[in-house]
Amino acid sequence: MKLSSMGYAFRDALRSLWRNKFMSLASVATVAISLTILGFAWLLIVNTQYLTTMMESELEINVYIKEEMAREQALEMKDAIAKIPGVVETVFVAKEDGLKELQARFGEESDLVKVLGDKNPLPDTYRLKTAEAEQVPQVAEQIAGLEGVEEVRYGKGMVEKLLSLTQWLQTAGIIAILAVGLAAIFLIATTIRITVFARRREVSIMKLVGATDWYIRWPFFLEGMLIGLIGALIAIGCIYIFYSQLVKNIALTISFLPVMTDRTVLTKLYQTLLLMGTSLGALGSAISLRRFLKI
Repeated sequence: MKLSSMGYAFRDALRSLWRNKFMSLASVATVAISLTILGFAWLLIVNTQYLTTMMESELEINVYIKEEMAREQALEMKDAIAKIPGVVETVFVAKEDGLKELQARFGEESDLVKVLGDKNPLPDTYRLKTAEAEQVPQVAEQIAGLEGVEEVRYGKGMVEKLLSLTQWLQTAGIIAILAVGLAAIFLIATTIRITVFARRREVSIMKLVGATDWYIRWPFFLEGMLIGLIGALIAIGCIYIFYSQLVKNIALTISFLPVMTDRTVLTKLYQTLLLMGTSLGALGSAISLRRFLKI
């Protein structure tokens, strides 16, 4: 399309938006609300994954060695454990060190070392970490079968629930994003449909004097894209203001709760919303023109 034709299409789209300002405002508001809901759903998923990652990084498998096993034999088990697929970190904790750690947890006033004397009830222990949280149950099961292992603990039940919750939230988030996107497309298409119906005589005249299909379609495409773009900008502004304030409040009240503040991730979210808003507007126009514009 020529530059002059593009200029005409853009001016015509602006005129159409102004002539149908109430419907256009309703569509912009709908897009803004839809993308705001979508953005917050996205942020919920991102923060849930961030929290899950933080929790997963703290997940450990504690392997307790049988009391009758000699220290040298216990140390020799390290190579066998490290070779198990998924294990990325293997730390041996002698029972003496374990008792000192327990003493530190209870504080100096408890003086566990003096109370217990020469009797140390703690076993030698291996603390393991896996590459991914999903590997914890399988790795724990394999280690439990090794000779000399008394018991394996990793928070059984809690890990499985955490993984299940993460999967559920990801699925729910995808469904929410699709539902909101489809609603936005429908509402934009409805607005364009009304505009097309109001201008059906003008379109027929343009067709009779030789205007091409795309010459007629472009203003409607641009109108839908502008509606989506403006709605997306409003949504981004609302999300930015609310989320920034939320992060500040969380930092002041419940600072131990990890919240996603990575500017790269947030900028990508805003860029995606901007692209989605414009794309939804164009798609809504395309659907409306295909079904209701007879040219």
